[in-house]
Amino acid sequence: MLKLTARQQQILGLIQSAIENTGFPPTRAEIAAELGFRSINAAEEHLQALARKGAITITPGTSRGIRLCNASLQVADAQMTLPHASLQQLSLPLVGRVAAGSPILAQEHIETTYQVDPGLFSQKPDYLLKVRGMSMRDAGILDGDLLAVKKTDRVRNGQIIVARLGDDVTVKRLNKTSSRVELLPENPDFDVIVVEEGRDDFALEGLAVGLLRTWG
Repeated sequence: MLKLTARQQQILGLIQSAIENTGFPPTRAEIAAELGFRSINAAEEHLQALARKGAITITPGTSRGIRLCNASLQVADAQMTLPHASLQQLSLPLVGRVAAGSPILAQEHIETTYQVDPGLFSQKPDYLLKVRGMSMRDAGILDGDLLAVKKTDRVRNGQIIVARLGDDVTVKRLNKTSSRVELLPENPDFDVIVVEEGRDDFALEGLAVGLLRTWG
């Protein structure tokens, strides 16, 4: 069992809660704001300490590049055992490019199928989507990543969603108002996509519930 300080346990619990609620870890700024730190440097120091103890891994250069390690962790005085790889695996289809106007899970879009540990995700996903581009870079979602998606149209503001817009399928953070939908990138080099009410070529395809990264 990892030996963590009370503050480290608190931060680890915050990370776990964010992943359970949104599918993604918090930013350093969000951790600092939640815990009353005066700067994000304090949050970074605690994250680095958690990484040295093997509780998390950190992907450099991304604001949400925090991953929980597969280990038994003592959090808030409660034993929480993350799922072991030997548990029953999920069979998830990997969706590549999606043809305009056709269902996202149409057979011609399926590149392959992955067997994955269901404990990796905040909710049970229905498919994996290959990410294209860097518009969600600062959420830790990079070109070539495999986004785990739960097929649903029940989503909340602030969640990362998969949407169909015209001929494109895109991954963005949702902000919905009474008159329009805004699809927010997590990279300042990309513009917000505004979907006005009544647009008939827009559809929610699902909710992001986790991420897989392939190397090489």
